[in-house]
Amino acid sequence: MRRLLLALPFALLPLATAHAEKDHDHAHGSLDAHEHGVAHLNVVLDDKTLELELESPAMNLVGFEHAASSPADKAKVADVRKQLEQPLTLFGLASAAQCTETDEALESPLFDDATSDDHHAAHEHSEIHAHYQLTCEQPGKLAELDLGPLFKAFPATQKITVQLIGPNGQKGLEATPNKATVAF
Repeated sequence: MRRLLLALPFALLPLATAHAEKDHDHAHGSLDAHEHGVAHLNVVLDDKTLELELESPAMNLVGFEHAASSPADKAKVADVRKQLEQPLTLFGLASAAQCTETDEALESPLFDDATSDDHHAAHEHSEIHAHYQLTCEQPGKLAELDLGPLFKAFPATQKITVQLIGPNGQKGLEATPNKATVAF
């Protein structure tokens, strides 16, 4: 399932290295900075397989990063999880490409009901990771990926740093609500 995305960091290493110094102060030991309003999306299209991996501070999606203890917070986390479980509504893909979801994995300390409050106190910067694998019967019909629905669903997300590997090679770019389409 993760074979394509495991290769992505190596393929985009020059891009990551260029940003490493800029992000170092906020990175907590990794190349990705935890910055509210900014999410990261890795996209790999290989033959009929489309993989999407979204990493975002929980603040962008649920509006907070602490453990959900109140009924309102728990309801918000459950709502966001339901939204994230529907990638075909969050990511605009040409219907002619005939994409269907084949696998998904959602990870966050906020989704772990068994996690203690002590762990959350030490983990101030909660993140949400969503990994999707789709099969597209007509991958040649995929000209672009529309992130507009994602920005609309999660308005606190102001920018998505996209790293893409597709039939036309690799590229890195930034998407915003006003410039939400990414060409393959």
